[in-house]
Amino acid sequence: MWNEKVPVRAAHATTTLVRDERITLIVDPSLPVQLLERLLHDRSGLRPDQVEAVFLTTFRPVHRRGLALFGRATWLMAAEEIKAVRAHLRHTREQAAGQPETLELVGEELAVLERLQAAPDQISPQIHLFPTPGASAGSASLLLVPANRTIAVAGDAVLTREHFERGQVFNRSFDAAKAGESLMELAQVADIIVPGHDNVFVPYR
Repeated sequence: MWNEKVPVRAAHATTTLVRDERITLIVDPSLPVQLLERLLHDRSGLRPDQVEAVFLTTFRPVHRRGLALFGRATWLMAAEEIKAVRAHLRHTREQAAGQPETLELVGEELAVLERLQAAPDQISPQIHLFPTPGASAGSASLLLVPANRTIAVAGDAVLTREHFERGQVFNRSFDAAKAGESLMELAQVADIIVPGHDNVFVPYR
């Protein structure tokens, strides 16, 4: 977006805390474990063991760097993303014979994947799964639906406010056409957007 040819900052995804009368949920625990634990307490007074569920909008590593912090929580991800990642990892393992470092990494990834459960269509009455494929094969957002507005926790379906305003999708999308459709759907339904790599914003109509 800014024509940067080399990395100039650490890669982080937006981590979101969602709470209603039914559940305390973390979306995309991106920060390193120690930093995330401290910020969680500073911002909310919560301990990691008080988080009941974690939702990953995608399996990309930057979106789950601090996942281990929530070992007592239920780990959730869209079923289509689980299916696509499992197929990719199995293919990678088959191609990595004689490459111990790759096999070790694939084994670690598969262990995380096996812990993940397919997210239901409704995590709670006010937290709904909203498939937004394209950025990755089965990526999904969450729609938060309190009485007077709809909030989209968008993951990589909306990278930043600038991407949204320019109608641009992730330049390494699995399927750019589907990513564009997902971006447009979120633009139609969301009153507030929490993008995957930026601060919350109100979209212009």
